[in-house]
Amino acid sequence: MAGLGWLAAIIVGALAGWIAENLMNAKTGLILNIVLGIVGAIVLNAVLMVVFGGTLGGIIGQLIVGIIGACILIALVRAVKTA
Repeated sequence: MAGLGWLAAIIVGALAGWIAENLMNAKTGLILNIVLGIVGAIVLNAVLMVVFGGTLGGIIGQLIVGIIGACILIALVRAVKTA
């Protein structure tokens, strides 16, 4: 998560994972929510850097990126499970 410290990344990752869990109607736990939020933000930040040359900054920007990234990861896991 660009520009956030470790503690802020964990908190924002947990919040992003929880929001994504509710949006996607998935049943995950706290640890998986944190992982989904952080990994989702890392993946989407990399994609945004390649495509646009920049990413969203600040806690709110990284929360949005984390939510979208976590939703993408949940959708990918569901697609792999059904295939």
